[in-house]
Amino acid sequence: MKTVLTYGTFDLLHHGHVRLLSRARALGDRLVVGVSTDAFNEGKGKRSLFPYEERAELVGALRWVDEVIPESTWDQKRQDILRLRADVLVMGDDWRGRFDDLSDLCEVVYLPRTPIVSTTSLKATLSEVSREQVDSLKRAVDALVQIVERIR
Repeated sequence: MKTVLTYGTFDLLHHGHVRLLSRARALGDRLVVGVSTDAFNEGKGKRSLFPYEERAELVGALRWVDEVIPESTWDQKRQDILRLRADVLVMGDDWRGRFDDLSDLCEVVYLPRTPIVSTTSLKATLSEVSREQVDSLKRAVDALVQIVERIR
């Protein structure tokens, strides 16, 4: 049995994540996914919209994923590869070269990202929508204040 291991935050699960996990699973018989814990993300300067438990549940529900483990540190990858007897470590190509030192334990594969979609871009879009809504509400309140002032 060939075990594939990958890691990620998987916040705002989207089709880019699904495609990465599908392609990773195609490289072996079993896919184990390390989902970054909230504390680990905080240490990386990241903040997830959803807590670890919910992100892990969503990732674990995908048909390609056989097991989900918490990712708590950068250094655990080496121990996880040994403990899980992983044959392949898969990462997105935005990490190209970063984990080559693990190639003494297993094959390291960097898969291309899905074009156009990323959690960062989705969060930016949501942020813009929220600002537009706030601006719209401010205009409505200003108009309401003007109406109330006229009535007085």
